[in-house]
Amino acid sequence: MSSPADDRGAADTPALRALAGASVTFTVVRTTPARNPEESARLQGIDLASLLRTIVVRRGAGDYVFVLVPAGRRLDWPKLRAHLGVSRLSLPDQDEAKAVTGYERGAITPFGASRAWPVVADASMLTSERVAIGGGARGVNLHLAPADLIAALAAEVADVTIAGEPPGA
Repeated sequence: MSSPADDRGAADTPALRALAGASVTFTVVRTTPARNPEESARLQGIDLASLLRTIVVRRGAGDYVFVLVPAGRRLDWPKLRAHLGVSRLSLPDQDEAKAVTGYERGAITPFGASRAWPVVADASMLTSERVAIGGGARGVNLHLAPADLIAALAAEVADVTIAGEPPGA
């Protein structure tokens, strides 16, 4: 089902086009779209904790941040607010998320987004040898070393999650 092949030449999403000339080493893994994080991890042949969700968070009017959250963990809003130095954060609805990222919910990634919003990567991802992040379409995934991901996105690393899936995940 998955085909872990380095097909950087297959630039069929904004994320893949953005990475086509990058010096970061990654592998594109294509699968059938998964119904849940567990299925996605299984299809990709990775541990659940290595699967990263990209969550778009609104800091204020016209001000957003991408937060990379490992599967099996959820945002700790007080920690994230403290890290960002704000008293209020919110989640945009799906139309607003698409407008500010260029991606549909479920395919959002910082790579190739319509605007390069700041990125916060949860520190727990550093325990994985390789992580998987969305490649800009359902079933398109990028596998790379956490340090390479952080460097490629100029991400801040912070402890902003707690164990457990969000309600309804």
